Amino acid sequence: MNAPGIVLNIVAWGTIFILARRIYSKQDLKPIIWKLAVVIFVGLFSFSINLPYMDQQIKLAILPLGVWILYGIYSRKEEGKSWEKYRKYVWLGFFANYIFLAVSLILPLVHSGIYPKSDISTYISVITDGHIIKTHPSAANKALDRSSFRDQLDSIKEEPIYSEKWYQEAFESGLERAKLDERFPYQLSGTEAKWGSGIQPMIFVERDGKGVLISTGQKQVYFRAEKTFLMKGE
Repeated sequence: MNAPGIVLNIVAWGTIFILARRIYSKQDLKPIIWKLAVVIFVGLFSFSINLPYMDQQIKLAILPLGVWILYGIYSRKEEGKSWEKYRKYVWLGFFANYIFLAVSLILPLVHSGIYPKSDISTYISVITDGHIIKTHPSAANKALDRSSFRDQLDSIKEEPIYSEKWYQEAFESGLERAKLDERFPYQLSGTEAKWGSGIQPMIFVERDGKGVLISTGQKQVYFRAEKTFLMKGE
């Protein structure tokens, strides 16, 4: 999990704790603390549906399964007195789903504000141990020019991914697929994304050493430098 996600989840659990404490302070007959915590946790159980939202799936709680389970257990005890003692905590557990839903809605906005998707330094921040790996037989023997790459890092800009154009160029060449030159025959390894981003990208380098295709598992972004950052390898 990324740093903003950890912070927001701590805030969410803190909010649940404050609400539970407020309920507890107003009760005359106090419940057992450890049971209270278990009840809130079980109350979280729900039938949910997944909805797409900003390159992720969010869960919307629909049916309070945990509430039904605990009602079935506690409504039979002490003529329903146990249910009355824990009822508010059970429902707090269910409505906690919406607290976490709010976190899921806010998190991408916060994350994109701190770690812009259009900034290559989000994906490549530390290049001290960066090196080039050949991933296709057509690749020439090249190495990463760390000095050139570092100097250009702030000026490397995002560009559209020309998928159709690249495909047509390969198709119109008339060569068999096995004989085609791979457009991104190198992988950049040993680099680190910006601290706290939680991103673990796959980074591919274009044949001319100027283009960078980055895959995060959720999306792909393409960046282009003015000068090559590859040099002749050993």
